[in-house]
Amino acid sequence: MSDSNDRSKVLDITSYFEETIKTSNTADKTRLMNIKHVLWSWIGSFVGIMIVSNIHNLLHFLSKGDFSLMIGSFGATAVLAYGAVDSPLAQPRNIIGGHILSAVVGVTIFKIFGGSIWFASALAVSTSIAFMQITNTLHPPGGATALIAVIGGSQIHNLGYLYAIIPVGVGATIMVLIAVVTNKMSGRKYPIV
Repeated sequence: MSDSNDRSKVLDITSYFEETIKTSNTADKTRLMNIKHVLWSWIGSFVGIMIVSNIHNLLHFLSKGDFSLMIGSFGATAVLAYGAVDSPLAQPRNIIGGHILSAVVGVTIFKIFGGSIWFASALAVSTSIAFMQITNTLHPPGGATALIAVIGGSQIHNLGYLYAIIPVGVGATIMVLIAVVTNKMSGRKYPIV
């Protein structure tokens, strides 16, 4: 009887160590995958913002300051496109559609209510959210894109609806193209839809 109990204890201990080793290997693999994910997110966001920024500088120089390509909401887009690639909010339709739609809304609201910045700001953001929801292009940085159209200053205001194309449409498209390339290189699936 004691011989049977001893074998049972040995089997329990062996099973315990085998399970611990499996769990440890899985944890190590998960940790390595997370490090790989972080590295590719860093590379993608660096390259995406760098390219948009360089084109911004070139356009700014060639147009003597009349055009820009860099807007603050692209920083938030980078977080989604390169760091949260499996989010529905990070998909190309959402990034490009959400930004362009929000830019058009923001410009329109500024043209109508620009004399009251506090009102135009609130109306532009809330209306852009509503339109993004209706069109299934919800992209959180789009709210900032609409807000920038209202509070962006004369350089943005002078662009009028061109703001929806340059910087918004072109910049968002570049960000998506870089996301497709870097996420493919990393082995992550993007776009997911």
